[in-house]
Amino acid sequence: MFQIDTHFHVFSAQAPAVGGARYRPAYGASLAQWQALSGVHGVRAGVVVQPSFFGTDNSELEAALATSCALRGVCVLGPEASAGELARLHGIGVRGLRWNMVGRQDDPAWRDARWPVLLEAAHALGWHLELHTEPGRLAELREWLPPVPIALVLDHFGKPAGGAQGDARMLACARHWREQREVYVKLSAPYRVGAGLAGVVADWLHCLGEQALLWGSDWPWTNHEAQASYAGLQRGVWDWLGPSREAPDRNAARLFGMPAMP
Repeated sequence: MFQIDTHFHVFSAQAPAVGGARYRPAYGASLAQWQALSGVHGVRAGVVVQPSFFGTDNSELEAALATSCALRGVCVLGPEASAGELARLHGIGVRGLRWNMVGRQDDPAWRDARWPVLLEAAHALGWHLELHTEPGRLAELREWLPPVPIALVLDHFGKPAGGAQGDARMLACARHWREQREVYVKLSAPYRVGAGLAGVVADWLHCLGEQALLWGSDWPWTNHEAQASYAGLQRGVWDWLGPSREAPDRNAARLFGMPAMP
């Protein structure tokens, strides 16, 4: 099974959510809990992704990264962040910047004139930009995403329209972006997308090739806790990938600068 989990969250039960957060779990999800669970299933390294309800306060993410050299991070920053702040975060293991646009895709803040400067600085460090959108809306970013050749990571199967139905606009958008930069897709959180995702995986393999695929658990499965299990999420994607099963670990090691898995 997969040895690198490229998408999980950690958060305490006490830290307050930022204003405007759509949802804040009433429980905590600790790094120790993830390590105990993922370790049973053969995972050796992971990527902590900043949860949306903490906004740009990455303090809990930073605390998690400080505990292990087998971890990397994806943070959330505002367009005012400096190159110095990026360099500091890079030094503790952050390798990506996340735009969670769910419920906010039409927010003019995404068109802030400072974003291209920040993305250029992130690109210079070898970071990627992770995009999380509503289902079927990824292609809307094609015309206004800043023309910086930073690598892109598309969250949760790219959030295709119609779940398992083909999303030609999404795939065309990904092909367009790949002409200018690297593009990756996280095969994560199927419960946030729809049933019958084997066809979506086949579409991505045909569109971008196995070198673009990553796997993530999305632990602790906020709002879907009763629907998910670590073993089940590994097995589902493992079965869909067939001969390409080992590609997500190779890709993750390369993208996040992790040691190659044995």
